[in-house]
Amino acid sequence: MRQWLLIVILLLTGCGNPTVLDAFAPGNELVVITRNGPTTYYLGANEPAGLEYELFKAFADSQDMTLRIKVASTIEEVFDTLARGEAHIAAAGLTQSSARDELFASTLPYLKQNPVVVYKAGQFRPRTVEDLGNLDIVIMQGSHHRTRLSMLSEMDPSITFRVLETAQSSAVLSEIETDQADVALLDSSEFSMQQRLYPRVAKAFQLKETLNTVWYLGLDARAQKWREKINTFLAQATDEGRLADLEERYFGSDADTSRIELFTFQRAVESTLPKWRPLIESVAAEFRLDWQLLAAIAYQESHWDPKAKSPTGVRGMMMLTRPTAREVGVKDRLDAEQSLRGGARFLRNLLRRLPNDIEEPDRTWMALAAYNVGMAHLEEARRLTEGKGGDPHLWQDVR
Repeated sequence: MRQWLLIVILLLTGCGNPTVLDAFAPGNELVVITRNGPTTYYLGANEPAGLEYELFKAFADSQDMTLRIKVASTIEEVFDTLARGEAHIAAAGLTQSSARDELFASTLPYLKQNPVVVYKAGQFRPRTVEDLGNLDIVIMQGSHHRTRLSMLSEMDPSITFRVLETAQSSAVLSEIETDQADVALLDSSEFSMQQRLYPRVAKAFQLKETLNTVWYLGLDARAQKWREKINTFLAQATDEGRLADLEERYFGSDADTSRIELFTFQRAVESTLPKWRPLIESVAAEFRLDWQLLAAIAYQESHWDPKAKSPTGVRGMMMLTRPTAREVGVKDRLDAEQSLRGGARFLRNLLRRLPNDIEEPDRTWMALAAYNVGMAHLEEARRLTEGKGGDPHLWQDVR
């Protein structure tokens, strides 16, 4: 039914004729429809972020086009926007399917993943498709997993599922976390990123099917030429290792973070952060910092413990050394407000001392590194990076 509705929309909008969308040409506007999420598009500490965002931003730059982003609340809305000719590209973590390919032109795949069934650790763990009978299964609205589950339901009527009215994988995982559902079906990349915030949710099993992630284009008469340009860009990004770098940046750190650490962090967010959030927000505003960045540093340093001490002599919520405390005017390192203000001032000083040609987000990453190891060590690392042929202005090369 949904597919026929999209066809009607396409026919009514005159899909074979050029729309109001600009041509792919320097100075023109590239319109992208996406959705909020850690693997797609979100507002970071200083600027937009997300694997999808970085990729379509790089494509727009390669064409010397300006970028306009539209955000959909559901996957169906993504395709509706594309069908109405209101976006050049749908770049929203979309997996390729035959049903979607019947309606829209797809690009080369740029990411491969697998469907995963997830559950709450400590509850019944299904290990095969046969174990899904009589379980409360949830998926996102517009998810391609609906077709797969519908087929399974036809073969086994005990397998039923619910569709949540959201395009946010976080909402799906919240259903599992809060015992509102038994299991969910997600793409592996979505789960990989979101599990950091839902450590009680674990992978039950992985389906064997490999999923290709692609961009989709509408049926504008110029779409074939657009697709050729996009495919050339994606092929070059693959050959040059840029796609591999993005995957490493967004997915590679999962292996370094244990589930126990994740659980501890989530518990602290729920129980400890509310007490200190007003103060953190106030100090962050004073020093023109993102409050979440300041909160993250304070958690990393002390788990938001204003009385924290270490054998090396650092003290307080921001774990300041005596010399640093004197430098930023902190008299009592165990006073939470003084510590936060001192840490914020120290970070702001580090940001100012970095060379002007280091741009964001690399500038913030390097300031954070200097906060941890000292500016002298950071500068030495940058010199070594340059000596080995790397770019000392890019955190990806320096780290």
